[in-house]
Amino acid sequence: MVRRLFLSRFAQLAALPFTFGGRSLVGQAPHKTLKIMMKSAWGSDDPTKAGFPFLHGLALAEAGHEVQFFLLGEAVGLMRKTLANAVTPVGWPPVGETLDKLAAKHIQIYACGTCSRARGVTEGDLNNYGAKFGNPTIFVSLVEWADRVITE
Repeated sequence: MVRRLFLSRFAQLAALPFTFGGRSLVGQAPHKTLKIMMKSAWGSDDPTKAGFPFLHGLALAEAGHEVQFFLLGEAVGLMRKTLANAVTPVGWPPVGETLDKLAAKHIQIYACGTCSRARGVTEGDLNNYGAKFGNPTIFVSLVEWADRVITE
């Protein structure tokens, strides 16, 4: 009897973070739009890690949030359409397909200019996905953009 009482109370406590005023928070629509800056340096050497920022960013955008990307290091190589189409995360479509969906939603992608030049990524490559060259100043502005308090 004591064990059953303990387990029932434990179950109530475990569910506490998912309730508010007797109402469940699971499955409710978000109350405000978030501004999210995604940064990635993962490239073709690890396809799954390379794909996750784009997949997560797409899911966030489809949920109604504002998303922008900043790529650096090996991730800038994914702006080459041939490479993006060849990089396939485990269990997911090629990165190129996800990038096409992001471009169709006009989600801004910045690729570090220095990283891009070092890897031979051109403005023509960036145009495949509506991307632009970025720099540290743009990176800081994206962080500040995402960190602004949204008032409704």
